[in-house]
Amino acid sequence: MNSSVSYPSAQEEEHVSLCEVLDRVLNKGVVISGEVVISVADIDLIYLQLALVLTTVERGKSFHNAGVKNA
Repeated sequence: MNSSVSYPSAQEEEHVSLCEVLDRVLNKGVVISGEVVISVADIDLIYLQLALVLTTVERGKSFHNAGVKNA
């Protein structure tokens, strides 16, 4: 069975503005996490575990309320 898939050319691609991207990110929510270790002579002095949550206030409240009900 042969099927062909056509991809849009560069001229046909949809352009998304920065405002649309931010709107989508804030409505869905994003979590960025990472770790930082500061060491001297292979001895760890400071260890930081970081988490950044980026979402709208309404979305954050709904997640918080759902977590409180499940606890």
